[in-house]
Amino acid sequence: MYRTSVLKAGIAVAVTVMTLSAPTLAADSIIVQSTTSTQNSGLYKHLLPVFKKKTGIQVNVVAVGTGQAIKNAQNCDGDVLLVHAKASEEKFVKVGYGVKRSDLMYNDFIIVGPPADPAKVGGMKNAAGALKKIAAANALFASRSDNSGTHKKEVRLWKAASVDLKNASGKWYRETGSGMGATLNAGVGMGAYVMTDRATWISYKNKGDYKIQVQGDKNLFNQYGVILVNPKKCPAVKQATGQKFIDWLVSDEGQKTIGDYKLGGKQLFFPNAKKGQS
Repeated sequence: MYRTSVLKAGIAVAVTVMTLSAPTLAADSIIVQSTTSTQNSGLYKHLLPVFKKKTGIQVNVVAVGTGQAIKNAQNCDGDVLLVHAKASEEKFVKVGYGVKRSDLMYNDFIIVGPPADPAKVGGMKNAAGALKKIAAANALFASRSDNSGTHKKEVRLWKAASVDLKNASGKWYRETGSGMGATLNAGVGMGAYVMTDRATWISYKNKGDYKIQVQGDKNLFNQYGVILVNPKKCPAVKQATGQKFIDWLVSDEGQKTIGDYKLGGKQLFFPNAKKGQS
């Protein structure tokens, strides 16, 4: 059930499974439950061939929102979890589903919007303050609303802004229930503000005349972590192979490979694994 359920889930919820070669779950392969932001940004296309060449291990990525990725891992549908919602990751480890969480890399979130900037938030560095102005102006805002790491961060910021979204839902606050790329498409299409991770924005090709309106708030920091799924909870986990992937990611070579990934001269992720943490 462990291996077949991954493929069934891919059909049922239209997740993306990326493989380096044939889509078979070979003995020297692992499943990584991860996020649409790491997938949409193109990071895995950059990282995984390097790891495959070095080790011969095929990495199969299931890219969904962080919340769904954690659920999949708890259902034993994966060997490694690589997401960006630290509190949820720490809980995953605390309740026994993960062996250990390690910092891996970071970037930040930004709020993008149309050049007309109807809420007049352009140039603001206070994210909660900007959201409060967007709400006061009844300006359209497109949210992933998918329990992803991005959505979790967005919800915390709305709470900090003292904005109740219940009455706004379906009015100026539009919930897509989709990944980051699809939500950006919807937001640009309707002229709405969108909160996105910077890596997806840099790699996003349909910006139109949209621009970054809000950035630079320390509360927009976006940390990614990596965790081996606990074989005590999920006996089919490929512990040695999964740990080998994690060890490489946090090694000097893995960290350099992450830092070397750039688009248009812009670095998308900044490695910050601590020495000896894996």
